[in-house]
This record gives sequence, C-alpha cells and structure tokens, in this order.
Amino acid sequence: MIGYLKGNVLSCAEGTVLLEVNGVGYELACSGAAFAKLATDGKGEVYTWLQVRDDGVSLFGFVSPEEKNMFLKLISVSGVGPRMGIAVLSGMNLSELAVAIASSDVKGLCAVKGLGKKTAERIVLELREKVESAPVPPAKGGAAPAPAAAAGEEEDAVVGLMSLGYTRAESTRAVRAAAERGAKGVEEIILSALKNM
Repeated sequence: MIGYLKGNVLSCAEGTVLLEVNGVGYELACSGAAFAKLATDGKGEVYTWLQVRDDGVSLFGFVSPEEKNMFLKLISVSGVGPRMGIAVLSGMNLSELAVAIASSDVKGLCAVKGLGKKTAERIVLELREKVESAPVPPAKGGAAPAPAAAAGEEEDAVVGLMSLGYTRAESTRAVRAAAERGAKGVEEIILSALKNM
C-alpha cells in the first residue's frame, strides 16, 4: 500500500493534485489543507490512503498522520465514503472537527457542503467517544490561555502517548493532568503522564 509520497507538483485543480515522485505521477484527491500546502509550495509531502474498488483505484492525500487517522474514522461511519470524508476535512480543520464531534454540534457539521443532517448525526453518534477535542481549553475563572508553544508541546505529548497505544481521550486527560502538576517540555510531560496512567 502507498502510505506516504514526497515530490513535485505537476498540476493541481479542484482538490486534485498530480504529484511527481521519481518520474511517476500520482493523482491524489487531497484534503483542503494538503491541497493548499502543495499548491502553494509547488512541492511537498502527503500521507496517503489507497482505495481499491472494482471500478478503479483512488489515492487520497493528507497533510499529517493525524488528519489521515481522522479520515479513517470518518469513513468507518456508515454512509460516509472517501469523497465525503475528504469534503468534511476540507470544510473544517482538525481542531474544529474534533470539537464539533465531541460537543455533538450537528449544525456545525452540516455547514460542510454535501453533508446532510442524518449523516452528521451518525458521525457524532459513532465518533463522539473516539474523538477528544485537540485544543486544550483555558482554565475557568478568567485565567489566560496557555502560550502557543506550551499548547504545541501538549499536543506533541498527546501524539506521543497515542503512538504508545493510548486513545486520544486517555492521552489528553493524562497530558492535561501532567501540565497542571507543572511538567514542561514534551519529554517531561510524557514521563509525568505515564507515571499516572
């Protein structure tokens, strides 16, 4: 299976990119973020998912492994195919999508072109427990939000824990608790979180 490509953009139009890798052109249906990055830079890398059906083969491109994982979760929902999965990822960024699913925001999901209310409700129903919103909300009581660097470290720590087999929800809770205990830096946050998992 083709899981990753890096090369030069030969052409791009309407969400589809022709990416040349070592003399071979791969046609990719890209998420909005992947398409924008490749179209702007003229070269780059994408994480891919290959669909093989009786009537053809399609290759889908994503800007990050996390975006690809969200796509795989979306297409696991009954009634959501790869094209709809790409449309959802193109209509909302990962954080917005995770927040919409975690907070059961069917109306927000329906803002995605082509996504009906019943399908949006099914996405929320089937994925709500699998998806924890990525951003860490600020503490209540008017406390200032964490600096962007700290939020980035926490997200990196969450991804690190997920690579060890923990779910996003478990990882996020453990990272938040570690940060509240004063852990700083990705490595320290992960070590502190693991001690308390």
